[in-house]
Amino acid sequence: MTALGTVVLAVAALGLFALGAALGHAGARRQQENPADVGTPVERATFHTLHTASLAAPPLRAGLTPDTARKAARRLRPLLGTVALALADEESVLAWDGTGEHHRAAAAARPAHTARTRTFPLTCPDGRCPVRWGVVVPLTVDGRAAGALAAFTDRESAVVVRAAEEVARWVSVQLELVDLDRARSGAIEAEIRALRAQISPHFVYNSLASIASFVRTDPERARELLLEFADFTRYSFRRGGDFTTLAEELRSIEQYLELARARFGRRLEVTLRIAPEVLPVTLPFLCLQPLVENALKHGLEESVERGRITITAEDEGTEARVVIEDDGVGMDPQRLRDLLRGRGGPSAGIGLSNVDMRLRQVYGDDHGLVIETGVGAGTKITVRLPKFHPGSAR
Repeated sequence: MTALGTVVLAVAALGLFALGAALGHAGARRQQENPADVGTPVERATFHTLHTASLAAPPLRAGLTPDTARKAARRLRPLLGTVALALADEESVLAWDGTGEHHRAAAAARPAHTARTRTFPLTCPDGRCPVRWGVVVPLTVDGRAAGALAAFTDRESAVVVRAAEEVARWVSVQLELVDLDRARSGAIEAEIRALRAQISPHFVYNSLASIASFVRTDPERARELLLEFADFTRYSFRRGGDFTTLAEELRSIEQYLELARARFGRRLEVTLRIAPEVLPVTLPFLCLQPLVENALKHGLEESVERGRITITAEDEGTEARVVIEDDGVGMDPQRLRDLLRGRGGPSAGIGLSNVDMRLRQVYGDDHGLVIETGVGAGTKITVRLPKFHPGSAR
C-alpha cells in the first residue's frame, strides 16, 4: 500500500468515529438491500472501512466499561493493523484484543493520567510472541483523564503512533458524548459540544469517498483534500473556547466547501465577498458553518441543477452583516419554523435552531437568524454580529 493510501485509510478511520451507530446500521441495511449502490472497488473498500470503524462507536456511547471496551477494541484493532490493542480506564486495563495478552501488565503500568503519548519497547521470553513495541495515548473527556488506548506491534512505527493518536481522539469524542447524553438539558454549553462532535455523517462519508476517488487518478489532489479535511476537523474539535473570529470561521468554511467541490465539481459555484475590516469580529464558535451546510444541502443536494452559494460579510458601522444565500429548492416557511423550534425531526439535525438560540443568548433576541425562503425560491440567511460585545470575548 502506498503512503498516500495509508493516510487515506487513517483519515477514513478518523472520520467515522464521529458518525456513531446511525451510519453503521443504516449503511449495513443499504448494502444488504442493494449492494450495487456501493459503487466502484475503491468506493466499496472505502465503505467497508468506514462501516467497520462506525461499529466501534455504539459500545463506547454506553460508557467505558469492561464489556463496552471489549466490543470496541475488537473493532478498533483491525483498523490500526496492530497485533494487539488495549483500552484502559484510570485504574486498570479493561480489555485486550489480539495476541500477547501476557503483556497486559505492561499496558496497565503506563499511567492513564499522563498528558502525552508514550512509546516503549517490550521484551518477551516467548520467541513466538509478536509483541515487541507499544504506544499508549491518553483518553480525555472535558480536559480530564478518562483512560488510555494502547496499541502493540512487532516493531517501532511512527505511522502507528499517529494513527493511535487519531483513534484515541475520536474515542475521547465518543466518551464525551456519553456525558452529553446524560446531562443534555438544553443548556447552551451542551449544544455547542454537540455541534463540535456532530459533523454531518453524510458530509464526512462523501468527503472521504471523494478523496478516495482521487488516490489513483490524481494523488496530488487527494493529498490536498486530505490536508483540507484534517484542518477542517482540527478546527471543529478544537478546545480553545466558545468563541472564534470571523476570519477563522470563514477559513473553516472554505475548507468545507473545497471538500464539497471535490464531490460536485462544476455543479457547485461559490462566491465570497468579504470586507477585510470585519475579519477580526468575534462570534460564537461554529456559528456559520451549520448555515453553509444547510445551504449546500438545500441548495444543491436536493437539486439536479447547477447550484450557487454566495457568502457576503460587510461592515455596517457597529455591526458586521453576514449573508449566506443559495439558489436551491428552498423550503416551506412552516417547515422552517419547525426547524427553528427544534421540531424538524431526527434527519434535520440541530444546526439552524442551535445557531439561532446561541445568537439570541449572546447578543439578544433582536440578533437571531433572519431567514428568507420559499419553495423553489432558494434561501437567504442573514446574521448581524456586533463588533464590540462584552459577552463575546475570546
